[in-house]
This record gives sequence, structure tokens and C-alpha cells, in this order.
Amino acid sequence: MGRRAVTAGALALATVASAPSADAQMPRLRGYGLNVVLAAADGPFTAAGVQDLQRVRLMLSGPIGPVALDAAYEHVLVLTSAPDLSGLAGIGQPAGSGDWLPLQGNLVETDNVRWRHRVDRLAAAVEHDVFAASVGRQTISWATTLFLTPADPFAPFDPADPFREYRSGVDALRVRGFPGPISEVEAVVRPATFDSVTTMTALARARVATGRLELSGWGGIVHDDPSLAATSTLTFAGAVARAEVVLRWVDTATVARVAVGVDRSFELWARTLYLVLEYQHDGFGAADADELPAVLGSEAFRRGELQVLGRNEFAVQASYQVHPLAGVSLVTLWNASDRSVLLGPGVSWDALSFLSLRAGAYFGLGDGRTALGLPASEYGAVPASGYVSGSVFF
Repeated sequence: MGRRAVTAGALALATVASAPSADAQMPRLRGYGLNVVLAAADGPFTAAGVQDLQRVRLMLSGPIGPVALDAAYEHVLVLTSAPDLSGLAGIGQPAGSGDWLPLQGNLVETDNVRWRHRVDRLAAAVEHDVFAASVGRQTISWATTLFLTPADPFAPFDPADPFREYRSGVDALRVRGFPGPISEVEAVVRPATFDSVTTMTALARARVATGRLELSGWGGIVHDDPSLAATSTLTFAGAVARAEVVLRWVDTATVARVAVGVDRSFELWARTLYLVLEYQHDGFGAADADELPAVLGSEAFRRGELQVLGRNEFAVQASYQVHPLAGVSLVTLWNASDRSVLLGPGVSWDALSFLSLRAGAYFGLGDGRTALGLPASEYGAVPASGYVSGSVFF
């Protein structure tokens, strides 16, 4: 599987790079490198250890004749001192949950070394004044809220991940229409494979903006389950209020997923302070700590649909620009169902136009482990950890 995927990825990028151009324009080649070193203390389920994550990404995008191409290929190498060290929790790694096309694979997987590669994007698009169509592995986001995004049925970010430069691509066919300057309709069909079982997501969405209000709604099936959603964004008094409501019909049950939030920027001591507050009620989440094992074994969790595990969760972010090139931030996730908290302070510095440095830590507060060896809370099971990183763009 790994060798076939390497060959497929190389051939795909070679095809894009060598395709003739009718207007003599060539796609632009860019790159991104990330190195993260993390140290984690003993946790309820893991021993102390050190981990080094290296991610290299090559991106090729631009027009070739009437077609716009977008391709990205990346390798992720993780070196870890302990096989069960989970302090990074997927930070900086290509998600690839449900990949349908054979454009990825594991090159090396041992107790201390994990080397994975993936064609993260490989899509062709045709765009005109009133419609656009794209096919292949591409980025699609229908999120309205910023951290807790249940109405994004494709590849939502981990809310605790500080590295969000690139959203993971999904395999899909997407068609969009533009009936007016402030309205849009679109349809997406996405097959996905989990544990050798293929599911289908087929959705249609309409979006319209009027004044300070933007409304959208979508419906269809998400992983074979009938689904409906409505979202809104309202700008008022310098703030933005956001809301998402999703209804999923799973077997004989109706599952509601709701998120609301508000964000605003303030001027403080001639610098910018940015605040975000969000709340999510998720019917897929655990109502208390006793339900955590069932949620961890659920289909929704295995498909990567759960950003957090609790039934009721809050996300708070505060970031402050202490200098035009430097900032400090604090992300807090609170599981109101089991009363555990995750704190994620961080600092960043744009050292050069192409180099960004970051450092941060994670602290889980709450009950760690039950007498039976099960998680006693969502964030109490997270070991204290710290990281330093460097990102290079070329």
C-alpha cells in the first residue's frame, strides 16, 4: 500500500508539473516546513517522553489552460521516545481521515518511528462567471464558528491545534453556482472509507448575505445519515456572532449538534486584543465521564467527526499582539459535562518573512483515571507538556 501510494503521488505531481500551458503560464511551486519538539510529563495513561515531529509540504497551484490545478504533497516524520506518547495528539500531521483515493500511506511504522506521506490536495477546477466545478482531493469548509464547528461535515480542525496553516483535503466532487452577487448555491459529493467500509456524503447548500447578516443552510446525507443544518453570522457593534445547528438522523435517533459563539477585536495599549467565546452542545458527545469509553469507540469518533468529546463544551481564546511581529495567546477548552479543563498558553514570533517560531504548553485539569483504568474525564487524562516549533515557508 505504501509503495503504490508513493508511486501514485509522484505520478500525480509529475503530471501536473509537466502539463502544457496554453497561455505560457506555469503553476507556482511553494513549500512549507515544520519542526515541533515536544516534551510530556507522566500522564494517567502515558509515560514521560520526548517527541520530534517534522513535516515537509510541497504545493503546486495555478492555471494550465482553462483549468486551475491545486496540488500538495507532504511527508510527516515522527520520532518518539515512547511508543504510547500522545502529547502532540495529531498536531501538525495530515488528517486524511476517510481518504478514498489511494494517494497516501505509511512508509515506516515502529514503536519509535512513524513516517507517513500523503497527497493532501490534487484537484482540477473550472471557473466561470456564474458557476465553478472542481474534482479531486480539495479543501472544503462550511464552518461558521471558529473553534467548535459541528456544521462542517468535511475536515474540521482540532480546536487545540496551534498549527492551522493548511486545512486537510478531502476527496470530492464540488459544483457551485452564483445566482447573484451576494448569494451562492453548491453541491458536494464525497465518498469516504473507514475501516474498509465506504460511506457517502452528498449535500446541497445555499448561502445568502444581506447587510450585516449571512445565512446558509444545507441538507442531504452525511456518512449515509440524513442530515440538515442552518448557520448564521451577524456583525454588530464591532463584534461577530456566529451560530450552527445540525440535525442528524442516526438509526432511529435524532442527534442535535449546536454551536454558538461571539468574537471581537479590541484596542488595548495601542495593540490588538482578540477574544473568542464559543459553546457547543453535541449529541454525539459524552454526557458524563462514564460515557467517555462509549464515545471513544463510536463511529462518529472513528470518522473524525468529534473535535471534542463532551456533550457540553466551551472554547475560549484570547490573543494579544505585544509587538507587530510577536504575540501571546491562551486557548481554554472546558468540558462542562465532566468539569475538566485544557489550558493551552502560547507565544509566537515572526522572526523573518519566511520563518515563524512558536512555543507553548498544555495543562489538563480534572480527574485522570478511574480505579478500573478508564478515563475519569476528558482533559484530566492529558499529560502536562510543552513544545517549541519553527515553521519555514519557501
